[in-house]
Amino acid sequence: MNYYEVSLLGKRAPLLTYRSVEKIEPFEVVKVSVQGKTREAAVVAQVEKPAFETLEIEEILPFVYHGYQVETAKFISGYYSVTLGEALALFLPFAKEPHPIGTYEPKKVGILLSKAQDEALNGLLKERSALLFAPTGSGKTEIYMKLFERTLEAGRRAIFLMPEISLTPQMEKRLKLHFGEEVAIWHSRLTKKRKEETLKRIRSGEVRIVAGPRSTLFLPLRDIGMIVVDEEHDDSYKAHGRPRYHARDLALYMGRLLDAGVVLGSATPSVVSYARQPVVRIKEPYIKTRKRYVFEKGGCDLGEEILKEIKKHHEAGGQALVFLPTRANFKYLYCDNCGYTLKCPFCSVGMSLHRSRRAVRCHYCGYAEKIPDSCPKCGSIVRSERIGTAEVVERLSERFGDIRIQQFDKDTITTPGKLQKALERFAGRETDILVGTQMLAKGHDYPDITLAVILGLDYILAMPDYRARERALSLFVQIAGRAGRAKEATVIVQTNQPEFFSEYINDYERFLKEELLFREGLYPPSVHLCRLLFASKEERRGEAALKRVEERIESFKKVEIVGAGKAPIEMIAGKFRFNILLRSQNRSDLLRVVKAVDDGSFEVDMDPVDFA
Repeated sequence: MNYYEVSLLGKRAPLLTYRSVEKIEPFEVVKVSVQGKTREAAVVAQVEKPAFETLEIEEILPFVYHGYQVETAKFISGYYSVTLGEALALFLPFAKEPHPIGTYEPKKVGILLSKAQDEALNGLLKERSALLFAPTGSGKTEIYMKLFERTLEAGRRAIFLMPEISLTPQMEKRLKLHFGEEVAIWHSRLTKKRKEETLKRIRSGEVRIVAGPRSTLFLPLRDIGMIVVDEEHDDSYKAHGRPRYHARDLALYMGRLLDAGVVLGSATPSVVSYARQPVVRIKEPYIKTRKRYVFEKGGCDLGEEILKEIKKHHEAGGQALVFLPTRANFKYLYCDNCGYTLKCPFCSVGMSLHRSRRAVRCHYCGYAEKIPDSCPKCGSIVRSERIGTAEVVERLSERFGDIRIQQFDKDTITTPGKLQKALERFAGRETDILVGTQMLAKGHDYPDITLAVILGLDYILAMPDYRARERALSLFVQIAGRAGRAKEATVIVQTNQPEFFSEYINDYERFLKEELLFREGLYPPSVHLCRLLFASKEERRGEAALKRVEERIESFKKVEIVGAGKAPIEMIAGKFRFNILLRSQNRSDLLRVVKAVDDGSFEVDMDPVDFA
């Protein structure tokens, strides 16, 4: 009889011991019984017969975790403070049956680069990992394609990470035009059948390039020689549930592990990547066009001058984008008389108005109720605090009956099919204006956009987040970069702080350098942050846990408690929330202290990007 320690996949559980008459190799996947339920687990190691009774392993599955998957999972487990089983569950294991990979004849795909692109490519090839800092419209994608071509010629494979909404039909078409069936597209909204088919092709070795969002990093791909992280500044690379990993950072770790090249690309790179990576610059877009910037006082509303400009561009045959940071109709509802805010009863946040559904809905826990006719507290009129996408569409439609408008946010673009149709209508000039949120910033490339209207940036600047300036300016540059790709364009920015945005219009690198000085000794990249998250149905118990951990941390001198107390959103889904924010000059000190005080009462968020 053989005895094995196993780690339950996706569970916060210790290693458990089971027996089997069969010989099982480390990190094969098995099924075991836990409290009467069958669970999948990974075999960690063979052990001596224990002194206690053991259950038998129920089934040995035909899958095994590859060495690099195991090493990365161990890193995730230690760095992000989760069990090995939780970390391994991120990965899809390899099939145990070996598959012939074959040589794949090198395929010349005919990608031609400009002088600037070729110089950037050569710069990237000199580095193990690097940041490609290039403006929108400068041809980053062509450089990525050339990197993939060289990787395939060397007999290796590539991963192309991008924010999910950037994985447009346009991008899929370009990849498949160059690399044919050697490309696989992966994302969360593939049908179950399509996922199974794609996974079979990846496991067989047929696929040599996989493109998709952060989960693509965990596919069973052999011989990885290149990882590209496009739009590396995007927060969607950070997971907001256990394990709270950052895919960009894992890509860099895996690159070192696999001796693979890693390229991070962005027109508005994160301050952290700019400081920590070798930088390869392209300073000018591929096609230079003139842009006129107009700054208008205000926060988030359609003023008369904006409406006149929209009409003028429409009559001249141009298309337009209207950006604002809030989806639905309003972010919050409040009473004009007593100031009462309509809040979620479970999450202590304002609920958003979804007029088409005739409901207000909490964007944290999903609770919804019908729109109130009046203030529940005093009976007066309930008003909105901030305009949203649906109301902008409504106002434009009322003003311009002949202009075809598409709402472009997560409320309307809910499937890849809807995204494809919306972009096809815009590309085919069946839509004149796209009105949307951050989705507008993600890699959509159309030549006839001559007007970009940017609303609500002051809201982002005012957020209680040390990256507020970075986030606001990045959105400004990204949205403005969608206009004027082939024709002269106008960018209207509604803001009460025009001097901030105008200062960096043509010099984002200057902002990065100044921001590094501003953050020195306070925020990343010069220091490391960690957020401990407490949640309890009983407020006293949650507060007591926080105090207990806070007192233990205070005995460690190399880690500073920045703040401790109630979370900005005090309740979500019926649980009271507290947090402690820690800061340290040394990442190892931070990890050591967190491990020393971890009593199971909190979750760990290393390198947090969300402070709500």
